[in-house]
Amino acid sequence: MDSASLLELCAFPGEPRVDLAVSGGADSLAMALLALESSREACLHHVDHHARADSGEDRHFVEGWARAHGVRVVVYDVSVPPGPNFEARARAERRRVLPRGVLTGHTADDLAETVLLNLLRGAATPGLGLADVATMPLRRCRRHSLREWLSERGETWREDPTNLDPAMTRNRLRREVVPLLNEVSRRDVVPLLVRSAEQLALDRAYLEEVGRQDVERGLGEVDCRELATWAPARRQWWLRFHLRHRDDLGEVHPPSRADVLRAESVVLGEVPACEMSGGRRLTRSSQRLSLVVSSGYADQS
Repeated sequence: MDSASLLELCAFPGEPRVDLAVSGGADSLAMALLALESSREACLHHVDHHARADSGEDRHFVEGWARAHGVRVVVYDVSVPPGPNFEARARAERRRVLPRGVLTGHTADDLAETVLLNLLRGAATPGLGLADVATMPLRRCRRHSLREWLSERGETWREDPTNLDPAMTRNRLRREVVPLLNEVSRRDVVPLLVRSAEQLALDRAYLEEVGRQDVERGLGEVDCRELATWAPARRQWWLRFHLRHRDDLGEVHPPSRADVLRAESVVLGEVPACEMSGGRRLTRSSQRLSLVVSSGYADQS
């Protein structure tokens, strides 16, 4: 695939200057090169997590690539010690230091894998309609096409060895599940999953728009007798919003389906209270709801 064909698939924002998160891998480098080919001014942003002994080599590679292509690069030196929840902790650090709206090199294949991951986690529309696709200009580009294009141009890139680790669910989805789905369906499922994610993102935006007036009313502001008259879809959307919780890394998590159904039992007067995920307890008194949050969590109502 040539540059013009790839650029037709890209969805860069209209601004003449873009901020790009570049790890040194093939996808992010292809994004940077395509941004330059589209006559945009690009600023690269590289985060060194010090997660691997050779992570400094990624940094030097990106800095060298930026010099060779006359591009400015900003490096963020953060410390994310190895251990449990490493991916979540590293993601939180990236979000903390990177500029708002920075573009990432996620491809159609990455989006398809994320949809499958979220399905396995039991995600509903908000989790399947990925909210940040606008920051993914390569979301219609395929991983193999980008690598072939870079190779034809004589470009090299860094390979992250963790992408081969079978202990990581995403890697098994990439190497085992997606090929099996292609075989079973007798077609390439990646474009189908991407289209579903994009449509669900539109559906999510619409639901947020029509439900805005509802969610502006806090958890303790609506009489449970009124809530009982709402359609279940409307009531559960409202509960799902107000029962979110923020973990100690700053990430916001929606309640599980089981949490929402337990909360409905409280709303409808079937039980006076229930336990919620995140160390919380939902109670009903004088027809009003109240959420008691343990220390370390923030009430999202």
